[in-house]
Order: sequence, then structure tokens, then C-alpha cells
Amino acid sequence: MVRKALAIAALSAVAGACAPGADADDTSLPIPAPQRYVALGDSYVSGPGTGEPAGVPTGCLRSDNNYPRLVAAELSVATLSDVSCGGARTEHMTEPQPTPQGDNPPQFDALTPQTTLVTLGIGGNDVNFIELTATCPEEDVCLDTGAPGVPEWLASVIAEAGARVGTVLSEISQRAPHAEVVLVGYPTILPEDGAECAGLLPHSADEIDSLRHALDALNTMLSQQAKAHDVTYVDTVAATEGHGVCAPEDERWIEGLESVTGAHPLHPTARGERALADAVLDALS
Repeated sequence: MVRKALAIAALSAVAGACAPGADADDTSLPIPAPQRYVALGDSYVSGPGTGEPAGVPTGCLRSDNNYPRLVAAELSVATLSDVSCGGARTEHMTEPQPTPQGDNPPQFDALTPQTTLVTLGIGGNDVNFIELTATCPEEDVCLDTGAPGVPEWLASVIAEAGARVGTVLSEISQRAPHAEVVLVGYPTILPEDGAECAGLLPHSADEIDSLRHALDALNTMLSQQAKAHDVTYVDTVAATEGHGVCAPEDERWIEGLESVTGAHPLHPTARGERALADAVLDALS
């Protein structure tokens, strides 16, 4: 892991300096390499509305308080390239992404052989999960309520997105062969008991339960892809359980349909981004 590697390198340097005959001015002693961190992903990474706007294009809605910046500060990285962008899909790793304030270049452009850490949060927009959550009552295309798991059509969509996520992970390893790669899952958005959302969301309890099953399936897919490509997977569900959109307002880390904190609806609040950062840091340690 990144911090463990730094600690070992630092201890090696100390041991070498204390060895008999070691010269305190010997510039050949090992020095930990500076960390070069690249953050890739969608709006759950960029953290819209959780702090002051940061980076260009501003249409990506990056926050100076999103979890990549919190992680970078904790690790004291030498450089952070946060190229995450709201609305990003897997295709925007290799293609420009249009925003109202200009195109975000392909996110992979930030990767180099010198990159040492990569975090990736992607896949939700490939499945259109946020749109499904927000529109299914009106469109009457919610999941098969009352049935276990997810309907066949959605399972197929998630599987197709999984193949694209796998391709993204393979390409990262080629472009940044020395980097530790961390795939970050999506946090708890909906509660285990859909009845907790009565009066807070325009969904029935069965619809909430079905949407929760869909999010679980999305995270399961991400975990499987991480394992298949030998990268670290960060499960953020446990770290945010009880703090989803239907939690009491003072305990809510995922904004509801109407924002009360400035964060975008159905997205992490500032406290949510802090929780995601802590989950990533725990995985790296």
C-alpha cells in the first residue's frame, strides 16, 4: 500500500544511516519517491457543491473539498491531478466530455508512467442509476418491485457496464504501470428498509427496496471487476450506512431530492465526501 511503502522506505533510510560506517552526508541513501496521484471518475468523485469550485472546466463541478483532495492532503502527495467530472461515463476516460463550460479532456490524459496512485469512481452513469432513481415513479419503469435481486434487463445493463469498467482498469495499468489503483464503490444512498423513506422520496417502499437491490448489484459488479484486475476495491457502503438520503437531516451524508447543504441532490454532502476519503485512506493503510 502507498503509506506502508513510504514507511518501509523511510525506515530503510534510517537503518542505512545508522549502520556502521554510514556517512550522514551520503546522498546515495534511499529517499521515498514523491507520490503522484490521479483522481478519475464521475460526480461522486468531483463532489459538486461540497466546497468551493475547483479546476477547469467549471462545468465538471469539481469541489475543493471532494474526497481526492482530502486524501491528497492526508497523504501529503507531491502532485494531485483531479480530472473527475460530473456526468462522466467510462467512455470519457478516452474521449473528451462536453460540459456547459467547455470540454473536459479525456481523463486518461492525466496518467503517466510516473503516476503512483490512481483512484477511480465510475459506472453509475453507465447504468444511469441516478436518473433511474429520480424518474422511475413518473416513467413507470421502476424495477420489479417485490422480487429478489434485479430484473434481467437491468442485470444485462450492469454486466455491460462491468465489461467497460474492466477495460478501463486494464488501460490504467498500461498507462500507469507503477501505480496503485483503487476502485471506489458507491456509498449507501437508500436504506435497507424502504419504509424509512416515506414522505421523503416519491417512491413506494417496494420501489426503494428494488432500487437498493440495483445499487447493491452495481457495487457487486465493481468489486468483481476490481478482483479480476487485481486492484484494490473500496466498499463505501459500510462506511456510510445509516447516512443515506432518508436519514434524519443532521445525520444525512447523501443529499435528498432537494438540497439543504449546497451539495447536488442524490450526491454526497461534505460529510459524505469526508466519509469516502476515510474509506479510501483505510484501504491504503
